[in-house]
Amino acid sequence: TAKYCSRSHTCGQLRKEDAGQEVKLYGWVRHIRRFVNGPFFLTLHDAYGSTQLFVKKTSPVYNILEKLSVESVIGITGTVNARPENMINKDMPTGEIEVVVDNVNIVNQAEELPIQVSDKGYKAKDELKLQYRYVDLRSSNLQQNLRLRSNIVMAMRKFLIDRAGFAEVETPTLFKRTPEGAREFLVPTRQPELFYTLVQSPQQFKQLLMVGGLDRYFQFARCYRDEDSRADRQPEFTQLDLEMSFVNQYDIQSLIEDMIHDIWPITGHKLSTPIPFPRMSFADAVTKYGSDKPDVRFDMKIHDITEAVGYLFDVDSSSKATVKASMIVIPGGENKELNQIHDFVDKNDTGKITMLRIREDGSWKGNISSDFQLKLKSQLQNEKAIKPGDLVILSAGVNYKPNLLLGKLRLFCADLLEAKGIQLRDPNEFKFLWVEDFPLFTLNDESDSMIESTHHPFTAPVAEDVNILFTDPLKVSSAIYLCTHNVILIASLSVLGQHYDLVLNGNEVGGGSIRVHDFNLQTQIFEKILKVNASQFKHLLKGLKSGCPPHGGIALGFDRFMAVLCNSSSLRDVIAFPKSASGKDLLTEAPSTVSNEYLSEYHIRSLSLKTD
Repeated sequence: TAKYCSRSHTCGQLRKEDAGQEVKLYGWVRHIRRFVNGPFFLTLHDAYGSTQLFVKKTSPVYNILEKLSVESVIGITGTVNARPENMINKDMPTGEIEVVVDNVNIVNQAEELPIQVSDKGYKAKDELKLQYRYVDLRSSNLQQNLRLRSNIVMAMRKFLIDRAGFAEVETPTLFKRTPEGAREFLVPTRQPELFYTLVQSPQQFKQLLMVGGLDRYFQFARCYRDEDSRADRQPEFTQLDLEMSFVNQYDIQSLIEDMIHDIWPITGHKLSTPIPFPRMSFADAVTKYGSDKPDVRFDMKIHDITEAVGYLFDVDSSSKATVKASMIVIPGGENKELNQIHDFVDKNDTGKITMLRIREDGSWKGNISSDFQLKLKSQLQNEKAIKPGDLVILSAGVNYKPNLLLGKLRLFCADLLEAKGIQLRDPNEFKFLWVEDFPLFTLNDESDSMIESTHHPFTAPVAEDVNILFTDPLKVSSAIYLCTHNVILIASLSVLGQHYDLVLNGNEVGGGSIRVHDFNLQTQIFEKILKVNASQFKHLLKGLKSGCPPHGGIALGFDRFMAVLCNSSSLRDVIAFPKSASGKDLLTEAPSTVSNEYLSEYHIRSLSLKTD
């Protein structure tokens, strides 16, 4: 790291064994400690660590350095000196030495900065840190995250190329608009009424690479979706994208498991999941955890208590709906948490709940009937699910809505318990699992009359469900209406897809599927089930008619994967220049307006809407 540059060493390199050496260092002045009429100390910091500098009162550079501001860039020459035993700083890797400064070069004097560079004890507003991201990037935490990201990228590349025979291939970023799912960014051209879009993913191109006989492809792909940002989402993001020919889903899952085990030592963590990773059906995940990406590091599973308590709730229902009741047990829940739980439910408008407390003598406190107590006690005691001091949360509603509510409450209550020192989720524990057996189609969230693909329209159904897509597409549609809000019916009525998600500590970090490789089946799905114009995908459909091998793949959401590894709740901590929660780049003030003259080159004009 000191090669190919002007310095002799980095600021994190020197040790006691280097005492007596003359060295040349460059870096940022991080801390300054001055003593009246005496020497002063500086901490010089670079990407590799920190070194303490010592400046004597009699030094010819004393007056120069005395006027120095924090975060100025300097170069120094000096002599390495071993610190006395009582002055060793054990918190610094270079804490056994200091450098006595002989000469200094003020490379760039820094003005007063709007934020401090600090890893602890100083909190700036997120907006301010994003606005001055180039300063915030000097923090050790962000530097470590970005270097870990770089090392993992390198390790994954090496595994895929050297051990698994993949070729890294770049695919176009400029594409055409297709009804694939998320909203796309439009890119105008200078040809009237013609637009590109930025790709949501390389999905269609990587399938065409399989048609082209490449066999095994991967890339770290940049993807773009015009959606609102949030802590775990950015409008532009990176995914490890790969595709393989002549495979089934277990081949792809095995590849990913081997790759993760191969690169894991780089992360510095202990992997809690042996190969093969556990598998869980979508129906089981929603039934037991209230989520299709369950965090299995802690228990608190959902219990079905429909027989005992379903009749107690006033639930709006239709003839096709099923009333269902569920509950979770919060160990050691306290009275003061009741209001927080009710506030959470009211704020999220997620349904109705009833809460009960198990007293120390085993009696129950809550507005419940004695008949209900007997039935519920019998069920829970048989399952050994409760003990004195527990808080029981019950919910009932149409189909699996109670499970979704309790799934959110399960995580919320885990946060409450951990805030008071009861650890449920070990931050150093990393548990993977595969969630599979998803329905191939679901109802659109915004319209109960519109059917859409659960994953994407290129996902293949399981082999036993292919025939019904041709013989009775109306029956398929009817089953979707019944199953979308009833997880119990999915396994028996729904057409299942060969779709699999990789989940890590309650985060979806990957999603893949076996693809449709038959022209007739893909056309049937487009036109008879999804009701989309198949001609929009003619480039892909022609490929399917040209000798397409069976193939499948997966995309790992690399930003989210890194955020979990770095124990961060935000993707912004693992991306060099992220967008804000509103999707803006606060550093460069993008997106920005452009002149009408420039717009006219693209045959576009701005419409100003006036209101009365």
